Amino acid sequence: MTTAAVFGSTGAVGGQILATLLAADAFSSVKTVSRRLPNVQSPKLQTLEEGDSSKWGDMIASLSPKPSIVFNAVGTTRAAAGGIENQWKIDHDLCIDNARAAKAAGAKTYVFISSGGTRGFFSRYVPYSKMKIGVEDTIKELEFEHSIILRPGLILQREKPKAALLENIVQNLNKLGQGVQDMIGQDQTIIGRAAVVAARMAEDGKAPSKYWVLEQADIVRLGRDEWKE
Repeated sequence: MTTAAVFGSTGAVGGQILATLLAADAFSSVKTVSRRLPNVQSPKLQTLEEGDSSKWGDMIASLSPKPSIVFNAVGTTRAAAGGIENQWKIDHDLCIDNARAAKAAGAKTYVFISSGGTRGFFSRYVPYSKMKIGVEDTIKELEFEHSIILRPGLILQREKPKAALLENIVQNLNKLGQGVQDMIGQDQTIIGRAAVVAARMAEDGKAPSKYWVLEQADIVRLGRDEWKE
């Protein structure tokens, strides 16, 4: 039986990761560290609420039993953060702090929800991509037993869309064929499931590499096409 912890459990993908973990018999204990408590209950769930994210690292270190798998689904938008500088503090600095804290706490597998196109041709000029690249590179340097990076496209089926018009357009692309939509965006549930499946594969020694990057096609395959309840 495995213990897991989740940073960002109240967001779109983080909430789906949490729900998938709680429904899986393979996980005996699930911990969350977040600014507000997730809207879910379970006998195997331990929630820690802390508005000051600079304290999250110490909180991970204090957990018992120690999580062997840590998921980081923390993320925001420039508008929600109040500017690019504040977004950098969350999507880059906080995510790096979380990874370092997980490593120090003895986590074996670290799963990070990044973003599609992060390593694209123009990524070095795009602040958002630079944030994700910085986090991905740090995770690789930390040398967990297993590092898993998910790079989803546009996240679909959010309760509160961040780009309602665009998300609605992409959502309707499945009328042209599911494969068309799959190339651009993925349902939040599929992304969350793929993250958990990949982590379990790593724990079972079935990951294809120590540092495993899942692009959009991989996410769809694990989270939908090959998904088993």
